[in-house]
Amino acid sequence: MRRMSAFNVVSLTLGFAFLYIPMVILVVYSFNASKLVTVWAGFSTKWYGELIRNEAFLDAAWVTVKVGVLSSTFATVLGTMAAYVMVRRGSFRGRTLFSGMIYAPLVMPEVITGLSLLLLFIAIGLDRGVLTIVLAHTTFSMCYVSVVVSSRLVSFDRSLEEAALDLGCTPFQGFRLVTLPIIAPAVLAGWLLAFTLSLDDLVIASFTAGPSATTLPIKIFSSVRLGVSPEINALSTIIIGLVVSGVIVASLVSKHRIAARSAEERAAID
Repeated sequence: MRRMSAFNVVSLTLGFAFLYIPMVILVVYSFNASKLVTVWAGFSTKWYGELIRNEAFLDAAWVTVKVGVLSSTFATVLGTMAAYVMVRRGSFRGRTLFSGMIYAPLVMPEVITGLSLLLLFIAIGLDRGVLTIVLAHTTFSMCYVSVVVSSRLVSFDRSLEEAALDLGCTPFQGFRLVTLPIIAPAVLAGWLLAFTLSLDDLVIASFTAGPSATTLPIKIFSSVRLGVSPEINALSTIIIGLVVSGVIVASLVSKHRIAARSAEERAAID
């Protein structure tokens, strides 16, 4: 096994330190008893209790989760349909325009997207709230789902669909019973990506949110402008914990599947 050079070890150490030391400091100071986030006054978990009793943060978290689930679901359905059309229909009139409109949000600045959606909602007289945020997040996350699903459909064996059609399935039944179960991992990955983008978005949500609907990133940003409070440190620590737990669970599930597949292959060989 090739050993890493000293330069690579130092570069890797400095890179990880730059990325994760701020997070470690944030987690440590979330257990600080002092109201001053830069002055350590002893270990305490009282800010987690204050966070649980803070209805503004809880309402913002609920709005964020609701918007994320709805927008990622709509984006997954529309993105999968768009990917299927682009991959399976081949060349058709307007394909270049269609694909350009699908992929435009990938390179469009979020400020431009948020401003254009705001002007659209004002023009049609739609009050800003949860609905407008869901529509906005669906618009910009659909393209990411389309990219993920398209990459899976390109390598899909179409003979499986043809066999289903020969056995009497309609095109819709063939897609539902054959194609969709096979591309389900890509569809799920697209949903998770869209959900993550929705949770993380601040710029577009700030344009399309109204007084009755404030997402968690907007709430955190508005609170930080007045000064970082220990409650924000506690909230950020909880989010980091959820992300780390999700990564660990996904890694364990992936390893379990690989081990099970290897065991099945060895049993088949024997």
